[in-house]
Amino acid sequence: MDYVLTAEALGKHYGHFKALDGLSMHVPKGSIYGLVGRNGAGKTTLIRLVCGLQAPTSGAYTLYGVPSGDRALAKVRRRMGAVVETPSIYLDLTAEDNLKEQYLVLGRPSYEGIPELLHLVGLADTGKKKARNFSLGMKQRLGIAIALAGDPDLLVLDEPVNGLDPQGIIEIRELILKLNRERQITVVISSHILDELAKLATHYGFIDSGRMVKEISAQELEAACRKCVHVEVTDTAALARVLDGMGVDYKIRSEREADVFAQMNVSQLTLALAKENCEVLSMQERDESLESYFVNLVGGGGHA
Repeated sequence: MDYVLTAEALGKHYGHFKALDGLSMHVPKGSIYGLVGRNGAGKTTLIRLVCGLQAPTSGAYTLYGVPSGDRALAKVRRRMGAVVETPSIYLDLTAEDNLKEQYLVLGRPSYEGIPELLHLVGLADTGKKKARNFSLGMKQRLGIAIALAGDPDLLVLDEPVNGLDPQGIIEIRELILKLNRERQITVVISSHILDELAKLATHYGFIDSGRMVKEISAQELEAACRKCVHVEVTDTAALARVLDGMGVDYKIRSEREADVFAQMNVSQLTLALAKENCEVLSMQERDESLESYFVNLVGGGGHA
């Protein structure tokens, strides 16, 4: 597989605190790679290292095959755009003038591509409106436009939908999908809104305590997040006996609840349980979500 970004045993220490602790990752070319982890897990630190804003304490990463520390990395990094933590925009300038400033920084010969870029991110009609008067979603889209000014192959977004209203979240989602599908831009995105990330990502990296716990494709995750029938009964011990006799996979959740990982014949199950003096109280089909998969992977507690 062709990887745009890899990391091997990457470490970042602040005194005795290990923000990253031997982390490894592999971002396939053309993917939307979702970074999943609690607050403080190391997501933003990883992004800052990859963007060259900080240097690793140990280990290494490669960008388009060029290792960190190589002189050629600065040139390769021009193929990368990023929005880290908050968009870097001039609040007293219009969207167009913000992009002109970025074009000057990048040394681009003309402003020819700016109208197309504004149209791409949905800011073509903002005119002379200054960025300080933009909504949070508009500011985020302007930040992404600035990150796209150098025509990058790789876009890194740190919590791009944080604080946005539902409409703003949809706009950012559609923009990311458009960039990936129509421009073949590889996207690395961290988000604490896991259900939203599930609508975007083709690959995932689960980070906990500065380490990569697991990397998995969306297809593999879908297979791992098995559908189940959530059953509530009067006696799960009786249910277990019946399901064992049927050779069905299940998980007991409590004295009255269980998850059954099979398509069940409701009449057959009810009759079998009746013989065990057990009554079915309710049955409901469920899918394991990205959030529950993450919690099961790294343990309980908050996530981000």
